[in-house]
Amino acid sequence: MQQDYFEEIVEYILENQNRLYRLAYSNVQNEQDAMDVVQNTICKALEHAGELRDIRAVRTWVYRILMNESMTFLRKNRRELLLEEPLDEEAFVCDPEYADRDELFERIKGLPATVQNIIRLRFYEELSLQEISEAMGLNLNTVKAKLYRGLKALRVEMEGMKV
Repeated sequence: MQQDYFEEIVEYILENQNRLYRLAYSNVQNEQDAMDVVQNTICKALEHAGELRDIRAVRTWVYRILMNESMTFLRKNRRELLLEEPLDEEAFVCDPEYADRDELFERIKGLPATVQNIIRLRFYEELSLQEISEAMGLNLNTVKAKLYRGLKALRVEMEGMKV
């Protein structure tokens, strides 16, 4: 018999709702759409609480649902997502002390969607490579390769800007 981790999932969501929102926002670039993505994520997580096999995996399990919901939203709404209002510090995914955060954030947005998500999960959400692999449903070596190539592209582009 599989254990139902409903209460633990609720607790995790409550403790991490700001992180979930920031990641959703970084994907969909709109406040209302990000809230919808998070709401759909929460509903799916609670509906499928009985399917979680190990409570220690709740973090990657919820992130995987969030990433899937974000991608589903973007596929359904293939349109140019314009930033309607300036980001406040709470919505912005970068460290507020990072002086060039706007430039870095824009450079990350220029990478392929999968690479953007890997970078966000690794550096902003502090997931391990294995957790990212599980959350995104990708092979660990694929995650490593995409992260390496993405960081290399960012470094080359950022160095090119300083010349």
